[in-house]
Amino acid sequence: MSNIKFDIIESYGPLSESAKGWKKELSLISWNGRDPKYDIRDWDPDHEKMGKGITLSKEELVALKELLNKIDL
Repeated sequence: MSNIKFDIIESYGPLSESAKGWKKELSLISWNGRDPKYDIRDWDPDHEKMGKGITLSKEELVALKELLNKIDL
């Protein structure tokens, strides 16, 4: 398995936190030196280990925001 390099450019904040202290966060991350993308994923408290997540381009994040705004909660 290859090493994945990442650089957290900006963390926008947690969405939730598990009993073990892992937080699901929205962040802007550069993966393997590429252009940064928006990312929703679980992180351990030290941001050394990560869970599975989803990575979105700016256009995809805008589309998601528009869809979420249509939901009547």
